Amino acid sequence: MTKTTIKDDRFKTYNCCVFIPTYNNQKTLEALVNGVLVYTDQIIIVNDGATDDTAAILAPYKDVLHIITFPENRGKGVALREGFKEAHRMGYDYMITIDSDGQHFPNDLPVFLDELEKQDTTIPLLLIGSRNMDDPSVPGKSSFGNKFSNFWYYVETGIKLQDTQSGYRLYPINEINKLKLFTTKFELEIEVIVKLAWRNVEVRNIPIQVLYDETERVTHFRPFRDFTRISILNTWLVMLTLIYYLPKRLINNIKKKGIKKFWKENIVKSNEPPIKKASAIMLGLFIGISPLWGFHTILVITLAAVFKLNKAIAFLFSNVSIPPLIPFIIYASYQIGAVLMGKEIDATLNIEEIKSGTDVFKSLGQYVIGSFALAIIVSLISGVIAYSYFSLRRTQK
Repeated sequence: MTKTTIKDDRFKTYNCCVFIPTYNNQKTLEALVNGVLVYTDQIIIVNDGATDDTAAILAPYKDVLHIITFPENRGKGVALREGFKEAHRMGYDYMITIDSDGQHFPNDLPVFLDELEKQDTTIPLLLIGSRNMDDPSVPGKSSFGNKFSNFWYYVETGIKLQDTQSGYRLYPINEINKLKLFTTKFELEIEVIVKLAWRNVEVRNIPIQVLYDETERVTHFRPFRDFTRISILNTWLVMLTLIYYLPKRLINNIKKKGIKKFWKENIVKSNEPPIKKASAIMLGLFIGISPLWGFHTILVITLAAVFKLNKAIAFLFSNVSIPPLIPFIIYASYQIGAVLMGKEIDATLNIEEIKSGTDVFKSLGQYVIGSFALAIIVSLISGVIAYSYFSLRRTQK
C-alpha cells in the first residue's frame, strides 16, 4: 500500500463514494486502488469470490477502505446490488463505479464530479463514461456489442447514447433504491439504466479515457452466455416499452401540454414532410379500426418504427377505438361486411338470429372483413385530407 493524499473534497460535498467490484484482477487491482485513493478514501470494494491474490492485495487497505468479501463468485450484477445497498446504508447519495481490470483511469473521477457540479440538484442524474470505440486498442467485439446495446437502449427509452456498456458510471443511489431489479450478471447494468430512464432520471454520456491492455486485463464476459442473457433482457424491455412505457410517455406528454399544444408542437410543426405525417395518421387509423383488439398499441408502435413514421402521430390516431366510438365502428364494420359478402344490410343487427356456433363464426367473419375494409376506407380518406392539410400549411409558411 502506497501513501496517498486525498485532494478532491467534492466527494464529501456531494456525498459520493467510489465502488470497485473485483474478481481475479490481481495484476491491475492495486494500481487502481492507489489511483482512486489520490482523490478519495470513500471507497467500497466487493471481492467477488476471487481465487487469486486479491485478498492479500486488499489486506493492507482493511483500515482505509470498506471491503466486502463474497465466499464464492456471484457475478457482477450481484456485486453491484451489494454496492448499491451498502452505499445506501452508509448514507451516500451518489456512487461512481469503476472496473478493476485496468481499462478505466482514476484521473477521470473529477470529470464525473464536474458534471455533478453543473447539474440542477432537483433533477436526478446518471452519468455513463463514453469510451472512444474507434481507439485501436478497443476489441472489435466490444465495439459491435456497444452499437447493439445503444440501438436497443434508444428503442426502449428514446434516448440516444454513444456508450451504454461502459462500467465507469455515476449512479444516483436514492433513485436506484426505488427500482425493482431482477438480473444478476452483466445485464444488470442495462436493466438499471433503462429503468432509471423510465423514471425520468437524466441519463447522459461524458467522455472518458480507456485502455485495453491484453497483457494485464482479465475479462469475465462470456460472449455466448452473457450476450444471450442480454438479448433476453432486451426482448423483455422492448415488450414493456411497446405495451406500457411508450404509450405512457406519449399520454403524459399530451396531458402535460394539452391536446391543442401537443398538436401544434408535435404534429403540425413537425419538420417531417406532409407525406410522412399523413402516412403516420393513416397507419394509426388503420390499426385502430382493425379487429386486432389487444394488439393495437404494440402493432402501431412497431410498424411506425419499421417504416420510420412519427410514433406520436401514429399512436394518437390509433386510439380512434375509444369507448364512445366502438359501437359505431362495429356497426359500420358489420354492415360493410354484409355488402362485401353479398348479404342484405341488416339495420337492426338482431342477435336472436344467431342460433349456433356456425352462425357466430359467419357473423364474426362478416365483422372482420368489414372491419378491415372500413379501416382501409377511413385511413385512405383521412390520408388524403391530412396530406392536403399539411401541404397547404407548408406552402403558407
